[in-house]
Amino acid sequence: MASSTYRLFAKAMTERKQIRCVYDGYERALCPVILGHSKGQEVALVFQFAGGSKSGLPRGGQWKCFHLSKASNAQLRDGPWHAGSSHRQAQACVEIVDMDVNPSSPYKPRRRL
Repeated sequence: MASSTYRLFAKAMTERKQIRCVYDGYERALCPVILGHSKGQEVALVFQFAGGSKSGLPRGGQWKCFHLSKASNAQLRDGPWHAGSSHRQAQACVEIVDMDVNPSSPYKPRRRL
């Protein structure tokens, strides 16, 4: 059964809502783009556009691979959807893709939005 965090990320994708959460001790603002599992863990490829991180956040945001078990205090919030501007590299974060906001996803998501 999916965790409450997984269900919240899925809802954010369906409704195109931002998420605010704490991850690795940093408050972050992000938009989840791909959701699923890797090595039996719930994971999401997200675009983080605000907040902190260990390595710092470049201006304009950055793609991140989130293990959902490490996210806490996750909440939906209204605001513009962010998904970065570069999609040239294949993602390696999510092995089994359940959802992808890209309608022409090459990852064969189990569930279409």
